[in-house]
Amino acid sequence: MTVTTTGIYDGITNAAYHRDPALGSTSLKTLATKTPAHYQHDLTHPKSSDAFTLGTAAHSWILEDDISNIVVVTADSWLTKAAKELKAAALAEGKQPLLSKEWTQVSAMRDAVMDHPVAGKLFSGHKAEQSVFWDEDGLALKCRPDAWKPGLLVDLKTTIDADPNEFGKTAAKFGYHQSAAHYIDGVKEATGEELPFHFVLVEKTAPYLVSVVELDDEAVTIGRALNDRAKRIYRECTESNTWPGYPTAEPISLPLWAIYKSEDILGIVHDIEMEL
Repeated sequence: MTVTTTGIYDGITNAAYHRDPALGSTSLKTLATKTPAHYQHDLTHPKSSDAFTLGTAAHSWILEDDISNIVVVTADSWLTKAAKELKAAALAEGKQPLLSKEWTQVSAMRDAVMDHPVAGKLFSGHKAEQSVFWDEDGLALKCRPDAWKPGLLVDLKTTIDADPNEFGKTAAKFGYHQSAAHYIDGVKEATGEELPFHFVLVEKTAPYLVSVVELDDEAVTIGRALNDRAKRIYRECTESNTWPGYPTAEPISLPLWAIYKSEDILGIVHDIEMEL
């Protein structure tokens, strides 16, 4: 399917949403921080992993209170032939296969989120995974907020560390500031409303701690600038029909820390002149 009209759409499956050629948050992150060649490769090589499947299952249960797509496989690991066959069959049907221990893990994560005094309320009375499409100067864009409450957008993240003090580093590593800017801008384009964007973080191991965080204005502004860079790169590559990889680099220097460390090992001493 291809959506050509700006608006908010219910009932579009996750698979159909990702097949639509409009640029989403993940594509913008790749174009802004990697290369056009990475973007082109990802179009035909979607990424998947057991961690991704576990996160998808957690999203289904927490966001939509739906476990119909989860298939629990009674096995200690995916190494046996029987377990591999059951996993492959589930994935072929678009379902999320989980080992028994992973099902227990997802259940605990769901309970932790819903029992949290703030996070639990964010996933009650919300609209889950509506698809938003819009046009920006001829460029088709899309986003799919996890949860949409009156006056607020919410994104659920399963993580190894839900400490709010560590979230800045996590956001920078995974481009969450770009996601926040993209979702805020898309919803504003479709509704005229600029809504705050909160992240609910839940740890994947006991005691399954939960936190609710929001990026500051500076982080969102930087994310928006990176998204603009991605859109510019996409337009240039589309016009030229070239999707380059890494550019040719000048001679490369060692980082300063490596230079200092080597000089220390070699006993190189620099006289430092101080002005009085």
